[in-house]
Amino acid sequence: MHKGGKGDAEKGFTLMEMLVVLVIIGLISAVAIPQVMGLLESAKHKAARIQLETIGQSLGFYQLDVGSYPTTQGGLKSLWKAPEDNDLWNGPYVRDAAQLKDPWGRALIYRSPGETSQFDLITLGADGVEGGSGDDKDIRYAN
Repeated sequence: MHKGGKGDAEKGFTLMEMLVVLVIIGLISAVAIPQVMGLLESAKHKAARIQLETIGQSLGFYQLDVGSYPTTQGGLKSLWKAPEDNDLWNGPYVRDAAQLKDPWGRALIYRSPGETSQFDLITLGADGVEGGSGDDKDIRYAN
């Protein structure tokens, strides 16, 4: 068996080579991760817009069956669970109660009557605070 020959010194990686590879991986991560996170947040904002459209349509179906939109007090839970003393309810109008939360896990804001229409349906965006820009911008359903 051959020990300590010239070929043994060429096998494997040196500590310096491994450090260089780790630095390269770190640099790539530093550039790529913020880009991917930005895409994810943008996707949540688009998903919130689609979700508001879907809930808005569900409110329309509720109104067709019951004759009016849910009250502010009854809220969006009226789409999932029948309000008391309402025989005209023909729901549920959403597949899952989780649909009544925005992509950031917060309850959607619902008011009826709305400020400028029959109802307001709003999510406050990524920051959960009124106003903002970009992914923090509020999204309102226009009915």
